[in-house]
Amino acid sequence: MAYYRKSSDMNKTDPNKKLSISFYSKTKVICPVCKKDFQKEEMLSGGGRMIAGTLTDELRRNFEPSVKYGKVYPLIYTIGACPNCHAAFFWQDFAQLSDNKTIGKLMDEENNRRESVNTIFPHYNLKREKTLIDGAACYYLALLCYENMPKSFSPTIKKALICLRLAWLCNDLETECPNHNYDFIAQKFYRKALFFYQEALEFETTKVESIAGVSNFGPDIDKNYGYDGVIYLCGLLEYKYGQQENFDERLKKLENYKRSIARIFGLGKSSKNKPGPLLEHSRNLYDSITKLLKDANVIDEDDL
Repeated sequence: MAYYRKSSDMNKTDPNKKLSISFYSKTKVICPVCKKDFQKEEMLSGGGRMIAGTLTDELRRNFEPSVKYGKVYPLIYTIGACPNCHAAFFWQDFAQLSDNKTIGKLMDEENNRRESVNTIFPHYNLKREKTLIDGAACYYLALLCYENMPKSFSPTIKKALICLRLAWLCNDLETECPNHNYDFIAQKFYRKALFFYQEALEFETTKVESIAGVSNFGPDIDKNYGYDGVIYLCGLLEYKYGQQENFDERLKKLENYKRSIARIFGLGKSSKNKPGPLLEHSRNLYDSITKLLKDANVIDEDDL
C-alpha cells in the first residue's frame, strides 16, 4: 500500500540502483528503559533530497518532491524509538533519562504502548528504514512515553509539538493512502495539540512546569520560532480547531489571543530578530480573529 513507501526509492534511470534518503549512525543509541542498544537512523542532507517549498499558516515547511528521490518526510527522523521495548523520545532525551521510577512505568506500559499505536498505525515496523507510517507510529509512541516523563523534561510542550506533527503526518498518510480515516485522526491530534500548547503556557506562567527543557520550539525542523511561535500557535489552533459548543467562551479566548498576537507583530516591527514569516502569519491571524469577533458583535470599535 502507498504508506509503506520505502525511504529509499529506486533510481528512475537505473532501476537496480538504490538511492539513499537516510543512513544509520555508527554510534549506537542505548535505550534507557530496556538497556538494549539500537542504530540511530538519520536523514541525509544535500543532493536535492529536501526542496523547500511554502510555509503554511501552521508554520510547517512544505518540501517539494524531487524527480530523483520523490516525496520525503524529514520530520520522521527527529524521534527515536527502541525496536526492543518501543520506548520513544526526542533523540536528546535518550541520554538524559535515568530516573528509576519513570523507567519502571515505561517498562510496565510497554504492551499497552504497542497495542495503542498498532490500532492507529497498523503493521508499523521499527526494524526497517522508516516509512511514513513508521514515523507516525514513533511519534505516537513518544506521546505515550512523555505522559510518564517528569517535569524536568518539559513533557507538556513536547506533547504539544508531537501532537501537532502527528496531525501533519496523519494528513500526509491520508494523501498517500486515502480513505483510511487519517484525516479524521489528524483532527483529533490538532485538538490535542491545542490542549497541550495552552496547558504548557499556563504551566509556564504559573511556574508549574517550565518549557525551558525544549531547545527548539519549531514547530517544524527548518526554523525555531521560539516562545512567540508558541503563543501564535495557541491562537491559531484555537481559531481553527477550538471548541464550538460554548461560543461565548470561544470568543473570550480569541479576544485574549488577539491581544497576545498583536504584541508579536507590534514589537516585531522594530526588531530584526523577529522572523519575517512569523510576523506575516501573525498579522493574518490577527485580521482573521478580528473579523470573526466583529461579525459576532463583540468588538469595541475603539479597539480596531
